[in-house]
Amino acid sequence: MTAILTGLVSVLVFGVVILVHELGHFWAARHCGIRVEEFSIGFGPKLFAWNRGGTRYTLRLIPLGGYNLFSNPPDPEEEGEEIQPVRPPEKKAGLFPVVVRGLEFEQAGAWQRFFATLWGAVMNFVLGLAVLLVLVCSMSPLGGTTVAQFVDGASSSQTGLALGDTIVEVDGKRVRTANSLAQMFNGTTRQHTMKVLRDGEVVELSAVTVAPTTDETGAVVSGVDFRVAAVPKNLRTVLVQTGEFFQYYSTAILGGFWQLATGQVGVDQLSGPIGTVSAVSQAVQYGWRDVLSLMALLTINVGIFNLLPIPALDGCKLLFLLFEGLTGHAVPQRFQIVVNTAGMVLLLWLMLFVTMQDITRIF
Repeated sequence: MTAILTGLVSVLVFGVVILVHELGHFWAARHCGIRVEEFSIGFGPKLFAWNRGGTRYTLRLIPLGGYNLFSNPPDPEEEGEEIQPVRPPEKKAGLFPVVVRGLEFEQAGAWQRFFATLWGAVMNFVLGLAVLLVLVCSMSPLGGTTVAQFVDGASSSQTGLALGDTIVEVDGKRVRTANSLAQMFNGTTRQHTMKVLRDGEVVELSAVTVAPTTDETGAVVSGVDFRVAAVPKNLRTVLVQTGEFFQYYSTAILGGFWQLATGQVGVDQLSGPIGTVSAVSQAVQYGWRDVLSLMALLTINVGIFNLLPIPALDGCKLLFLLFEGLTGHAVPQRFQIVVNTAGMVLLLWLMLFVTMQDITRIF
């Protein structure tokens, strides 16, 4: 039963993240008057297909990806004839216009293509914010940064911190929530500079020693030796907490990519789809909040990864389109094909490598 539930949740998580990404490309393209020949969720053999509004919608067997297929106009040199201009796209009025007949992808302007390429990642970020908003709304209570209690013998209370202090800055970094405050401490005893709001005035503390809280066996159970008070749950605090979580996830993901790029960690530390399914299995055992937290992490990861300037990814395509938009000259098509093909080969090799690693770890 657990295996079936894990499988269903994994398909749901992957499916939603992929669907939102591809819908971002799809909506932006249609909004710009670009015709989408096929909108597909999944790869491999076709399971279902239907046509509407000049687009073929397909659901395919392997739910590990998706794509928007844009048809390009024929090359006049190859066809031996002049391309006829495309008439203006027909749209319905409203915020989300529906294009019945539009431009081929390469006939659209550079900035239109840039917009259509960018919005896949943008929608991943929107999904991440939406999921985190749901998680924050389900939290009770919301943690603030006002000191409400010290553990017995707390070092922080002996080195300047007092009950009722609202911590606003740690080591020069602004803190607004309990989550951002917790990120400032790594579970080791060390001194910190702080700014706190005390009796309505900002007080600077130059050497506050914060020690982790441990249990009777000496294991660390908390990174700090004090507790913070809850804050009222209202629109402002919910939005602030959501933004803090989004920033935390994004920073952690970017830090991971930076460590990989600089050789601080190896590709052997990466996980692929099988590893993600294993993580979903663990999250399912803890409850729906952990599943949503994993989904938020995954969709933000997909958004950031796609924006990296790696050949074959949206980030590299955006660089080409940015160059074209600023200079008025497109990057030579043959160069783009060579670069993107090399990138695709590398990504496929990496996917195979991490998949084999996942299998080795699990089995």
